[in-house]
Amino acid sequence: MALTINSKAPDFTLKQKTESGLRDIRLSERFGKRSTILLFFPFAFTGVCTDEMCTVSQGIDAYAALDADVFAISVDSPFAQEAWANAHNIAIPLLSDFNKCVSGAYDVLYEDFAGFKEVAKRSAFVIGKDGVIRYSWSSEDPKDLPDFEVVRAAI
Repeated sequence: MALTINSKAPDFTLKQKTESGLRDIRLSERFGKRSTILLFFPFAFTGVCTDEMCTVSQGIDAYAALDADVFAISVDSPFAQEAWANAHNIAIPLLSDFNKCVSGAYDVLYEDFAGFKEVAKRSAFVIGKDGVIRYSWSSEDPKDLPDFEVVRAAI
């Protein structure tokens, strides 16, 4: 079961591939500054994941207007994520949880997903500026998407 509302968000440092190389993103560096939305997804280059990230990318200004940053996390390598983002104009920073530590800490890993072990479940978390989880949602069905109106309302 995913982490619950009003619990402290586990801190992490994950890699993001940028044009200049790999960059570390640390969640706790955001505390006190902006709210953070974490969107976990199973795999890059899949239909539902591509639709979700393209839709969120197109509406990214709505999150910025709410003083929130959005990060998407999968167990893909940062290099696969970069190729996917470039191929589909995904503007959300994609973070690689290749070692599955963060997905495990947030308790959003499928034990078995179509024969693949430990793949991130489609999940959404809103983390307040204070580092406390304000919204938590996770689905056993990878085709289900979070209700983004509820996500924005939780900010």
